[in-house]
Amino acid sequence: MKLGNRILLILAALAVVALPAAEKNIVFVIADDLSPTLGCYGDMAAVTPNIDRLAADGTLFRYAFATTASCSASRSVILTGLHNHRNGHYGHLHSYHKFSSFPWVKTLPVLLAKAGYRTARVGKHHNGPEDVYFFETKIKANSRSPVEMANNCEAFIEADDKKPFFLYYATSDPHRGGGEANELPHKPNRFGNKPNKGAHPGVKEVFYDPAKVTVPPFLPDTPETRAELAQYYQSTSRVDQGLGRLMEILKKNGKWENTIIIFTSDHGMAFAGGKTTVYEGGLRVPFIVRNPYQKERGNTNNAMLSFVDIVPTLIDFAGGYDAKTGAAKPELAMMPGGRGTKKGPYKFHGRSFLPIVAEKNPKGWDRINASHTFHEIQMYYPMRVVRDRKYKLIWNIAHPLPYPFASDLWAAPSWQAQWKKGQSASYGKKTVREYIHRPQFELFDISADPNEAVNLATDAKYAKVLEEYKAKLKKFQKDTQDPWVLKWRYE
Repeated sequence: MKLGNRILLILAALAVVALPAAEKNIVFVIADDLSPTLGCYGDMAAVTPNIDRLAADGTLFRYAFATTASCSASRSVILTGLHNHRNGHYGHLHSYHKFSSFPWVKTLPVLLAKAGYRTARVGKHHNGPEDVYFFETKIKANSRSPVEMANNCEAFIEADDKKPFFLYYATSDPHRGGGEANELPHKPNRFGNKPNKGAHPGVKEVFYDPAKVTVPPFLPDTPETRAELAQYYQSTSRVDQGLGRLMEILKKNGKWENTIIIFTSDHGMAFAGGKTTVYEGGLRVPFIVRNPYQKERGNTNNAMLSFVDIVPTLIDFAGGYDAKTGAAKPELAMMPGGRGTKKGPYKFHGRSFLPIVAEKNPKGWDRINASHTFHEIQMYYPMRVVRDRKYKLIWNIAHPLPYPFASDLWAAPSWQAQWKKGQSASYGKKTVREYIHRPQFELFDISADPNEAVNLATDAKYAKVLEEYKAKLKKFQKDTQDPWVLKWRYE
């Protein structure tokens, strides 16, 4: 063969995206509206043996954070590695809400397909447009029936294919409502739960005594709250059983020892004070990583993780991440240029945490940011956050407005019971009035005040701290091309 032809063949070979080793499978399990109310996180009320078992065979992250406590927007961050103010998914996708990501955005399933993976999703998706969030296989199942979901994934998992796979397994539990007949939140069955005689296939419903559930500090300890939490825990146990079945299927088909599994939730529980807020109850999530190639098992990691770190990590696992640039490798994706983008490497807002999974206290993982703008279309209330080990600053950009409620959270008995008592009634560490009418800035000494009870923003002693964290917030917004950074100039 002539030298010129050989060079052409070599160049052609280099242009092909190298397939990852066949043993590098990925399973991403995401629950809906689940806080770290799990046995492995120290919750004595929770019956979650399978999630606990996964943690015992992997790494449990104690400080993992969603970037926004809204379903569609949060999932867009999980699948793009970009804050929702940059990827365009400012709020819900479905119905009249109509938010979706920009056409230039690259997502995890598309990037992994480019890297040689087969991709599939089952359960709740809630992102668009379809071609941007494209999965090759859509597995049908009732997203309230996690064991059924797992069983329906088996054919995809066991397929005789030389390619590795990426499975996105997303339950609708323990989200409120959306039960068997789309019950209104007022009705007794608010979490899609069933009695044993009508349980979902393969599920043995776990029932909880309201007197024995754990009431988080941001909620009022009332009979209404406890009754709802008992239903929430029941729905959480169903998620646990689905994960258990999925683990069985992976082992049965010889995939257990070559599959990385991540278990998390899109954000915190669906109670006022949790979901839709940027308080700890909304942003703190369970996060467990079982890397089959990690020697250390059952360890706890104190790194502060953000959802923008997920895509870089899984692309890194697949061999397609450039740690020096914080971008996808050129053969996987490049920024197209135009439409508000500069031509060049496709960079993420986060970074890969794969190198530090086995560590306990890794250095340099001590700050996260949050960015929330909408939930439902009528709920405009942009908030931006910087939080580290010592302080947390929340900028309520639309602070003159009353805080908006998701329709299901407004109707929840746990909120309604306190609302009917009047503005001075307590709600967790706040009053009803304080919850609805918020100041422009909320500054918390989060190390000493983890329940965010005392706002230091107007305390003269903390004036310097406030200005310092405002500067950090502005830098974050500028670095991530946040359109709402303009609000500093005229509001």
